[in-house]
Amino acid sequence: MTQTDNDVPAASAYERAGVSIDAGQRAVALMKGAVARTHTPAVLGGIGGFGGLFSASAFAGLADPVLVASTDGVGTKTRVAVRLGQPGGLGADIVNHCVNDILVQGARPLFFLDYVAMGKLDPETVAAVVTGAARACEALGVALLGGETAEMPGVYVDGELDIVGTVVGMVDRSALVDGSRIQAGDSVIALPSAGLHTNGFSLARLALDGLDWHAARADLDGQTLAELLPVPHRSYLSAHGALSGARVDVRGMAHITGGGLVDNPPRVFPPGVGMKIDTSSWTVPPLFELILKEAQVARAEAFRALNMGVGFVFIVPAAESEAALSALRAAGEQPWVIGQMVAGDGVTFDGGTA
Repeated sequence: MTQTDNDVPAASAYERAGVSIDAGQRAVALMKGAVARTHTPAVLGGIGGFGGLFSASAFAGLADPVLVASTDGVGTKTRVAVRLGQPGGLGADIVNHCVNDILVQGARPLFFLDYVAMGKLDPETVAAVVTGAARACEALGVALLGGETAEMPGVYVDGELDIVGTVVGMVDRSALVDGSRIQAGDSVIALPSAGLHTNGFSLARLALDGLDWHAARADLDGQTLAELLPVPHRSYLSAHGALSGARVDVRGMAHITGGGLVDNPPRVFPPGVGMKIDTSSWTVPPLFELILKEAQVARAEAFRALNMGVGFVFIVPAAESEAALSALRAAGEQPWVIGQMVAGDGVTFDGGTA
């Protein structure tokens, strides 16, 4: 390495271009322990390989194993995390979001990979995100198999970050849930979201940007926006496990993400079957009402842009509705019947103005 006149190492050409290899190495060192704790015996090798290795012995108990994979991001929730200096929750956001997406088809997650990018790498921020992801993976029994930390000056604004995750899971073909058995008359059971989850933050930021995020508000039951906005996305894996354990026939599921209750459920409907939702069956949380008020958004639009307090729905035979509710309550959930399947198509609303 060349030396300056003061005998201090000169910055490398790569560093002068805005990329610090040392910062990347420090980020890996900070997150290494948390990632290692997610590794099960099925993980072969350690951290730092060119590719993650996962033993196919995990498929041994399945007659006809099917792999299910999903990739997603956390959207502009990153801007909220940066504003509040709370990046750690984004790791749980992306893990739980991805796990819920493959859960819709009945899959159990095997391993997860993350991608974190910044214009100028901050090792502590990256480590907080990945450590949050590792903790979420550990709680769900998922291996954090690998990932990528990218420093991309000129592509990302300094101080901002982008997060993407990929999950791979498995399900026996005979247990695959594709919605094809859904019938008119089936019950729709909902579980609450923990807040906005990872969707609708562009609208939320537009609506709430000028408010004091740290002030306790009467219209938020005494809470602050700084408390409510970063709350991580929930996982519904254990809820599905409770229904499976009670032998409830789950005919379909929907993860309520971008597109809300309007666009997500129909993704699993068979031809000729629709869903009728009773909007009087739950109280929309105050945070959503505040966003609607400040953004002057019509409720019909809000049910498509936001989850409105509904994070996940299960579609079960009407005769098994009570058994499903009991199993979910025993697992610590707060379920309710939000509607039913009907002849038709798409989603319609009654009991109030959607």
